[in-house]
Amino acid sequence: MSCEKGDRDPMEDPLFILESGEVYRNPTEVKMSQIVMPCHANHCGELSVGQLLKWMDSTACLSAERHAGSPCITASVDDIHFEHTIGVGQVVNIKAKVNRAFTSSMEVGITVSCEDLFSSCQWNVCNAFATFVARRTEEGKVQLKQVIPRTQTEQMEYSIAAERRRMRLTHAEIITDLLSSNTAQLGECQEYQGAVSAERTRVESVELVLPPHANHQVSTFGGQIMAWMENVATIAACRLCNAHPTLRTIDMFHFRGPSHIGDRLVLKAIVNNAFKHSMEVGVCAEAYQGAGALRHINSAFMTFEVLDKDRKPRTLPRIRPEPVDGKRRYQEAIARKKIRLDRKYIISCKQTEVPLSVPWDISNQMYLSYNNVSALKMMAARSNWMLSSEKNKVRLYTLEENQILCFKVETHVTVPAEQAFHLLSDLRRRHEWDRHYQKCDVIIQADEDDTIYRVATPCVSKGGKGQDFILLASRRKPCDSRDPYLIALRSVTLPTHPATEDYTRGEVLCAGFSIWEESNAVTKISYYNQATPGVLPYISNDIAGLSSSFYGTFYSCNKYLEENRDSLAILPPSDL
Repeated sequence: MSCEKGDRDPMEDPLFILESGEVYRNPTEVKMSQIVMPCHANHCGELSVGQLLKWMDSTACLSAERHAGSPCITASVDDIHFEHTIGVGQVVNIKAKVNRAFTSSMEVGITVSCEDLFSSCQWNVCNAFATFVARRTEEGKVQLKQVIPRTQTEQMEYSIAAERRRMRLTHAEIITDLLSSNTAQLGECQEYQGAVSAERTRVESVELVLPPHANHQVSTFGGQIMAWMENVATIAACRLCNAHPTLRTIDMFHFRGPSHIGDRLVLKAIVNNAFKHSMEVGVCAEAYQGAGALRHINSAFMTFEVLDKDRKPRTLPRIRPEPVDGKRRYQEAIARKKIRLDRKYIISCKQTEVPLSVPWDISNQMYLSYNNVSALKMMAARSNWMLSSEKNKVRLYTLEENQILCFKVETHVTVPAEQAFHLLSDLRRRHEWDRHYQKCDVIIQADEDDTIYRVATPCVSKGGKGQDFILLASRRKPCDSRDPYLIALRSVTLPTHPATEDYTRGEVLCAGFSIWEESNAVTKISYYNQATPGVLPYISNDIAGLSSSFYGTFYSCNKYLEENRDSLAILPPSDL
């Protein structure tokens, strides 16, 4: 926990001064501040996470409706990790704004912080991303207006929102596949002496949806459903450890259907598995009216800890699963834990952490691809690039922060953007225009968009060794006309391809191409590279020498693209 006093980051201030001198505030931004009263808290004097989820959902819904101009409903919520608890008497500050709107759905970013009024300390509690859908009007389906990002922060969130949406659309299917493959390798459940029966933790509760639980559209608040789910999950966790647990993480989930006033909501929870310091609780919400059939509303997986008096996680008792479904849930919880740790490490790790390369396997492919593309988008969205030099319509920009040196090379070619994208994304042909790529082989074709290559580069000093890289190349076509084509590159490690004596193994933090279509015949190509000294063979402290190297390389690149602009010998990813 940190105490933030004094001036705040202007990028985070709701009032922002643009370069034109105009005072700007995001038109979709909504802020809510609540003081935590005893009625909002649990027996420990801490804010109930269920209450916090209701406030977060309400704030995000108001932001979505401000942008849409029509009623909106919660469609999904991404992973939420709660960094700190909040005590009675402290103030919860919630800020929500629309990051990007698609056809009828939009991503709303939510930031929750806590404030101690007596010490003026503030600290972050959690960040979340929720998807809201605009409801149909009498005239038909809503067509949302587009978000126009005005600040650097908004541009970053706008750009990455498309990548987060891509991950959401494939998340459920990928998780199902990973669970199937991972649980098959886990074997039988282990027996532990003194283990607690999973059936002891089973909870089933019913709630009647009344007008106070509904929104202005007479549908049950998504936040209210989440609060009820958190309540039964907490009871299940208590039954395992005979103590009061703390909710740390809620996995990404989707609302499968609506609930209305008069519905009976059946909420079921059970501890799926307990690890040394954490436990996973599965929760299901189903609705019915009268003698009607149950409708599946939502399912979620919540991770709890039990803290001792020093706020350190306690060791938990082990669980004994029941036959059939219990064993399946037990094994799937182990697989989800691995996926959860991979996701947390890959998505939240700092680019400057060492080792830079992350081991690649099928279980973390989606998150590595997301991280790869997001890192390039964040670099491209920076506004403080400095023009270092210009020659033959090729511009070299530099950016140095936190001992990290970044480069951007920008040029225009008379080649259609899609053609340039296909030619540049096949790294096997890069040696035709880049002398730093001596050899490039495909190691793994993961899917249509992600390929892993081994790249060999020549020696730069007499008698020395060349470098080689294991690179993940992630291709992205535009989500719409406001997006570029992207080719993102980063280093990964593979056990099948360790470092060899013939080459020095190099690492790429973040590199790649951003390809913008300016007209049918003119394309703007920007190449980005984020590197520390020695990461790439042609990076040096001599900017003049570096400029000469880049100019020569991109002169060859332009020539290569124009000579091959009408080439039909472009292999689709499936043929690589």
